[in-house]
Amino acid sequence: MKTISLPYGKDFLNYDIPESRFKGELVSQMHHYKAEKSQDDLVKDALENPIGTPPLRVMAEGKKKVVLIASDHTRPVPSKIIVPKMLGEIRKGNPDADITILVATGCHRLTTTAELENKFGKEIIASEKIIIHDCDNSEMSNIGKLPSGGDMVINKIAVEADLLIAEGFIEPHFFAGFSGGRKSVFPGVTSRRTVVYNHNAEFIAHPRSRTGILDGNPIHIDMLHAARASGLEFICNVVINADKDIIYAVSGDCDLAHREGVNFLLSKCRVSPLTADIVIATNGGYPLDQNIYQAVKGMTAAEACVKKDGVIIMLAKSNDGHGGEEFHKTFKEEKDLSRMLETFMNTPRETTRVDQWQSQIFARVLQHARVIYVSDADDEIVKDLHMMPAHSITEAVEKAEKILGNSEASITVIPDGVSVIAG
Repeated sequence: MKTISLPYGKDFLNYDIPESRFKGELVSQMHHYKAEKSQDDLVKDALENPIGTPPLRVMAEGKKKVVLIASDHTRPVPSKIIVPKMLGEIRKGNPDADITILVATGCHRLTTTAELENKFGKEIIASEKIIIHDCDNSEMSNIGKLPSGGDMVINKIAVEADLLIAEGFIEPHFFAGFSGGRKSVFPGVTSRRTVVYNHNAEFIAHPRSRTGILDGNPIHIDMLHAARASGLEFICNVVINADKDIIYAVSGDCDLAHREGVNFLLSKCRVSPLTADIVIATNGGYPLDQNIYQAVKGMTAAEACVKKDGVIIMLAKSNDGHGGEEFHKTFKEEKDLSRMLETFMNTPRETTRVDQWQSQIFARVLQHARVIYVSDADDEIVKDLHMMPAHSITEAVEKAEKILGNSEASITVIPDGVSVIAG
C-alpha cells in the first residue's frame, strides 16, 4: 500500500492506495523545499537588493502618502514577516511618512477583524492605518483604458499615493499565469467592472490564458498595464512551501522582480503529468480551500492529468460554502454545460457576468471529467454545482469506482493542485 497524506483545512486526510493502482504523486520540488537562510533573512536580503529599483528606504524619501497594498484572507502570504520589514524600510527613509495598508480583496468578501489580526498580528492592527478595499463601494478613480479597451477603475487611495508599493506571493495561477506582482493592483484594488471586463469569456478561452504563461497572455497584459498606470513602483514577493514558509524572496520593479520570482518558481514546480482514471487533488489546505469557488484552481491541475471521462476527487474543506453567489446560481440554474459555455462566449466583454470566468473554467473541467467533492460544504450546494458530494477519501474512491465500473482504476495524487504546473 502507498499511504498518502493530503492537506484539508488546517489538518490532513490520509488514505492507502494499492501499489498496483498507484500511478504516482505529483509534487513540486518546492513542496518540502527548505531554504538555507531564515524567512526573516530572505525578506531582509531581498529588500536590500531590489531588482530594477532603488532600495525602498530611498524611494520613500520625501514621499508623504505611502500606500502598501497587502494580500487578503484568501492568500497564504506570510504578511507577519513581510509587512513589518517593508514598514521599517519606509520609515528608515522617511520617519514622517503617512502610511496606509490597503487590503487587496479583489472581488472577494471583505476581510474580518479576526482575519486581519491573524494575518498581520496584533501590533500592526493596533498601530497602523488599515483600509479594506471594497470593489463595489470604495471610492474609485478612472485612470484610462486597458489595452483590451476596458476602463481602468482603481481604488482612489492607491491612485493618489505618492508612493505605491505591494507585498504578495508568487504561485501558478490558472488563467493569469502566475499570482503576485501586478495582481496586487489588478484585480486586488480595482473596481468590479474593471475585473469582469478583463475576465471576459474570450480571454479566458484564449490558449495563452493558462497556468504558467505570461507572455502573450491577454489577461496578464491588462494587469501589468494597470499596475504601471496606477503607479505601482515597488513590490516584495515571496515563494512559499507546503508549510507556508518563505523559501525565496524578491523585491523591486513590479515586472522585473516578479519575473525573477517566476523563474525560480518554474524551476521547482513544473512536473510531467501522470495520466490516470482517477486523480485525487487538493487546494493545498487552508486558506485556499475555504470555498468551492477557489477550489476550481486545484481542479485544473487534476484536469491536466485525468483521462477523458475519468474522475477527479477534489478535497477542499469549504467551510465558507460555495464562495460565490453568481457562481453557485449559474450552475444551479443551468444543467446543460455546452449551452452555458455558448452563452458565455456570446456575452460581450463589457457585460461579463460576475464570476463568469470561474464558471467557464469549471464547466470546462466538468466536460472533461466527473468531479467528486470531499468537503464540509452542504451536500445540496455540491450537487447544485454538478458534483457528487463525499465526506471521506474512501467514500469518494468507492463512488469513483462505481462511475468507472472498475475497481482497479488507476490513481494519480496531486497533494497541492495550486502549486504545480502539470505539462
